[in-house]
Amino acid sequence: MAAGLSKVKKPRSLKEAREAFHRSGKSVKAWATENGFSVALCYEVLAGGRKCLRGQSHKIAVKLGIKNGEIAEDNTGFSTKGEAP
Repeated sequence: MAAGLSKVKKPRSLKEAREAFHRSGKSVKAWATENGFSVALCYEVLAGGRKCLRGQSHKIAVKLGIKNGEIAEDNTGFSTKGEAP
């Protein structure tokens, strides 16, 4: 691998994410319900109305591929030592 290139995938744009729904034939509502998210919040994220820094909007953005990041499995999002991830 060339120096300076990372293995991290480039996040898709909001437009690309919306187009993926059109190509797949799956509605945002169906996707949100399958993944346990609020339908309204999913639409807000896809419209660019949220910063997606934490919480449900962060999880939605990561699952949609519009943001690189991790989804914390516990409720705190921190390690057991209380340090930020």
